[in-house]
Amino acid sequence: MVTLIVVAVVVLLILTIVVKSVLVIPQAQAAVIERLGRFRAVAPPGLNFLVPFFDRVRARIDLREQVVSFPPQPVITQDNLTVSIDTVVYFQVTDPRSAVYEISNYIVGVEQLTTTTLRNLVGGMSLEDTLTSRDQINNQLRGVLDEATGRWGIRVARVELKAIDPPPSIQDSMEKQMRADREKRAMILTAEGQRESAIKSAEGQKQAQILAAEGAKQAAILAAEGERQSRILRAQGERAARYLQAQGQAKAIEKVFAAVKAGRPTPELLAYTYLQTLPQMAQGDANKVWVIPSDFNKALEGFASMLGSKGADGVFRYEPPKEEPPVSRPEQDDEEIAGWFDTSADPSVARAVQEAEAVARQEVPGPLTPTRPSVPTAPAAPTPPAVEAAGQPRGIGQGQPVPPTSYTELSDHPPHQ
Repeated sequence: MVTLIVVAVVVLLILTIVVKSVLVIPQAQAAVIERLGRFRAVAPPGLNFLVPFFDRVRARIDLREQVVSFPPQPVITQDNLTVSIDTVVYFQVTDPRSAVYEISNYIVGVEQLTTTTLRNLVGGMSLEDTLTSRDQINNQLRGVLDEATGRWGIRVARVELKAIDPPPSIQDSMEKQMRADREKRAMILTAEGQRESAIKSAEGQKQAQILAAEGAKQAAILAAEGERQSRILRAQGERAARYLQAQGQAKAIEKVFAAVKAGRPTPELLAYTYLQTLPQMAQGDANKVWVIPSDFNKALEGFASMLGSKGADGVFRYEPPKEEPPVSRPEQDDEEIAGWFDTSADPSVARAVQEAEAVARQEVPGPLTPTRPSVPTAPAAPTPPAVEAAGQPRGIGQGQPVPPTSYTELSDHPPHQ
């Protein structure tokens, strides 16, 4: 029995020595080993052997980057306003021995150092600068903490201000100010929009008035040009008509005079014709009293003496005059009036008339009109000159000579024929 107890004690002692002599450290961790209360070494991750009952683990240090969020700290700004600031510190233990022996609690040390440094930085800034200078505060905090915690075996990677909460009264004032600023910007933008709209409207009206004035100017010019051309053509037509009328009257008088001479009238016939003409001469509203002239017989004798010679019986008879050489007409000798009787139309006017007729003949689509494919309109055939001269009078004064047959017809026939 005693032997069994001794064996059991020995086995238990061996197991205890084995357990005490083997130390396993996980990855990303380190252990500070002390021997008889004095620092011996830092055990790296993996399998480590210790001297039982002499070596012990003082502390296990996490080597990963740690994130510590500190509670809100009241900080007084330069303009005597108290704000509450939350901070987040990202740090990593680089020297486990310094983290254990240089400071009793490095997390508390980092927290206190962050609070004091933050108060120093924010105390020299106004509230507006504090709210708008977060990056500057973060960089300054990280520099101060990294320098101070370096001897503790800690590297501060980043410092962030999670929240900056001013007092409720200040928040209300800031909200009112922001609301006023937004309303101000809205009013400015509205005014800018109205100004731009007014400018654009004015520019549009200006352009519209300019275009309307240009259109009115062009319309007035075209109307004046049309009126001018119309008056010129009308004047040319009237001039040619008067010339033709005068020529026709001259030709009629010539024909009548030639007929009278060819008929060899006697004084009795002339007296009889004269007596028939007297009642027509007396007609009219203005003729109240008409007196036959006293030298009527002498007038007949003088008229008869001009037409013929007195014969043996005392009667004046007609003697045909000697044939005189033909006299050329003025329109044949003067080239300036040769174009008065041109009846050819202006090509531009004829083309404009054809285009207007083509537009007028186009069918206007309505709501009940079926859609049909458009058929190209064939160009109008040119009107022959003979048809235009015979049945369709055209413009006068275009500078084209008239065929000689027109003068022959005008000179051989009176206007009434």
